[in-house]
Amino acid sequence: MNKVFLGLGSNIGNKKNNINKVIEFFRFDNRFNELQQSSIYETKAYGNIKQENFLNGVISFYTNITLDVLFDIVKELENRIGRKKREKWGPREIDIDILLYGDSVVRNDKLSIPHKDLLNRDFVIVPLIEIDETIIHPVKKKNIKSFLSKLNDKYIISKIN
Repeated sequence: MNKVFLGLGSNIGNKKNNINKVIEFFRFDNRFNELQQSSIYETKAYGNIKQENFLNGVISFYTNITLDVLFDIVKELENRIGRKKREKWGPREIDIDILLYGDSVVRNDKLSIPHKDLLNRDFVIVPLIEIDETIIHPVKKKNIKSFLSKLNDKYIISKIN
């Protein structure tokens, strides 16, 4: 079983409901076990800043599903929730990023695991360590919590719940 962490974000439509749909999917699908979820945070947009604030959070679970199959599930779930193709870092109904997949390190045209921007975003690090503050970055070989104080940019506005 691999422990997986997913980053969730939304800034279009019913943001909270969009995130909850993802959480409920993984909670009630028996291929995913021991689901944990972080608090939800209101955050400033990353990249293209002329857009609505986001709601962001992280979930984790254990699964035997391969990374490629998980990627396909995530993309299909984004489509079902109504994500539309737009500019990079633009507004989105839902964004589901595979942040970590066990200790795997993958770099190809489709995937970058651990997520390439994981260590640049407080709205990823804070909810990650809320779930598990002992996570070691599989490439840097350091506790992810140690990277939080090194961030120059802060995106979290407030904790929603």
